[in-house]
Amino acid sequence: MSSYRDVESQFAEMQIYLDPAAGGAALAGEAAGCLRAALDVVGCEAEIKTGEIADEDWKFAYRRHFKTERVGRRLLVVPAWELESLADEAREGREVVSLDPGMAFGTGKHETTRACLEYIDELSGKGGSMLDMGCGSGILAIAAAKLGYSPVAAFDIDDAAVAAARENAEANGVRIDCRAFALGRGAMTADSSIEAAKGVYPDLALQGRASCGEPAQFAPADLVVANILGPLLVAFAEEIAGYVAGALVVSGILTETYPEVLAAFARLGFGEISRRNYGEWTTALLSRG
Repeated sequence: MSSYRDVESQFAEMQIYLDPAAGGAALAGEAAGCLRAALDVVGCEAEIKTGEIADEDWKFAYRRHFKTERVGRRLLVVPAWELESLADEAREGREVVSLDPGMAFGTGKHETTRACLEYIDELSGKGGSMLDMGCGSGILAIAAAKLGYSPVAAFDIDDAAVAAARENAEANGVRIDCRAFALGRGAMTADSSIEAAKGVYPDLALQGRASCGEPAQFAPADLVVANILGPLLVAFAEEIAGYVAGALVVSGILTETYPEVLAAFARLGFGEISRRNYGEWTTALLSRG
């Protein structure tokens, strides 16, 4: 699946790819019907189309929407396939973060990613260590390393994301300790993460689930960025707080649920320094005391 939303025009597009060898044509018609019915229920209008594409094209569908972006004061996020053609004057003295996200989340276009990048840029004068929770393509950790944070560590529940982040870090010439790990001290799973996305707190869902891997140990960091789901921030607030030696950026939060996230961290001694509301998403900078 590939999804895209232009934050300026509010145009949104989602593409679902099905294997023809597994009855893709019939499944596409069925999926279109179900989607149309679901849209009718919520009163949303959308154009639904089905068709065939070349065998390899789906793997690179995301490239159509990933363009060079200026973010914050000092960052320039550039698709890896456009880097060679990027003129020196186009860099404008900014730190260039070159990415090929593949199937991993994180290009700088989404409101949550952009807000996190802006905070990383804003706080970079203080330097220090950084931990990226839910790293996706590695964009936040790479940007931090480019802006002088050291050491930089990152983790994600998805092995494909970890692989993409490591490749992107190498391509950018930065050192990042990136591992497959999950909140719940290693016990969170992709399935329980999906349940949390639906608003079900994962405490009970964790029981009896296979571990993402052996629990990893990360040193407390001067800046921790947790761009994950709001329900996960609430459920694992205490664990997240244990990694924070300085500032904490929380993101991936629907604005309507932000008070609950803030309350969870307030109980642990954190207060809000500032927040950014982009679209329907809230990203906040928190600190203890």
